[in-house]
Amino acid sequence: MTSLPVAVDAMGGDDAPQSVLAGVRIAAEQGIPVLLVGQAEQLTGSGDFEVIPASQVIAMGAEGASSVRKMKDASVVRAAEAVRDGRAAAMVSAGNTGAAMAASLLRMGRIRGVSRPAIATPIHVPGRAWPNVLLDSGANTECSAGWLVQFAQMGAVYCRDRWGVEKPRVGLLSNGEEAGKGSPLVKEAFELLEDRDWQSRTGAMFTGNVEGRDLLEDLVDVIVTDGFTGNVALKTAEGVAKQLIGALLGAFDSSDEARQGAKLLAPALGPLYEEFSPDSVGGAILLGVRGVSIISHGASSPRALANAIQVAHELAERDTVGSLHRVLSPE
Repeated sequence: MTSLPVAVDAMGGDDAPQSVLAGVRIAAEQGIPVLLVGQAEQLTGSGDFEVIPASQVIAMGAEGASSVRKMKDASVVRAAEAVRDGRAAAMVSAGNTGAAMAASLLRMGRIRGVSRPAIATPIHVPGRAWPNVLLDSGANTECSAGWLVQFAQMGAVYCRDRWGVEKPRVGLLSNGEEAGKGSPLVKEAFELLEDRDWQSRTGAMFTGNVEGRDLLEDLVDVIVTDGFTGNVALKTAEGVAKQLIGALLGAFDSSDEARQGAKLLAPALGPLYEEFSPDSVGGAILLGVRGVSIISHGASSPRALANAIQVAHELAERDTVGSLHRVLSPE
């Protein structure tokens, strides 16, 4: 158990700091301790929250890694340093994704034995209490087969720690379910993933290839791929969901009869909408660094940010980073 606060990048996000502060207040009402990081003059209405001053803000469109190296007093950098220095249990940022990744990696460092950290994004599975975990969903556009095996290990540990899945099923994203399908990278990774050693150490089970249509299916618990493919797959799924919801809302408002029918369906569709809402997820975790780092969407609502802070707090409480360390660098 930890009593340390979650460090929140108060300047990160499209509507920062206002939306961030609103999310922080929701999290605080739930009993989660929070530490704000940002420009003090912009946070005068933050109330009783402790503030770590940071004079610089990395713009959403800036190049992440170089900005982190140049802007040492940026809010996202200071948030990562708070975790590194033991002032915070975890960090949350809805700012520049590349900067959040770079700050987490450069300030916290990698877990020993991890070649590259990966972004693990939960994808809702209808009718199931836990999501599918997709990784890498954007941190590494080019990967080796060995990295994909490490992603599988980290995803399995994360799935077990956060959702209590005793034996996570791991699938490899490909263009066909047959073992011989896929690019040279996928074929090589498939052979490595069949090895029983990593499966026994993580308590996972490699089930073979899965396809893009399986992202929301109850076939596996962890879906492994390179960051380029994973990000495209994730954004495609998000775009389809957005368009489908928009089309349904348009159809429900197309006539008086449709509006009456919509009223009848509302009690059933409301909970379904909540299940698919990105606000219920809050953010994705960067697995492989020596600290809990949650990366949220720039347009995150206060509710989404509050959920991200809650996830960060819970993962710190469960010592998920320690679990990853024990699996990936047991000596």
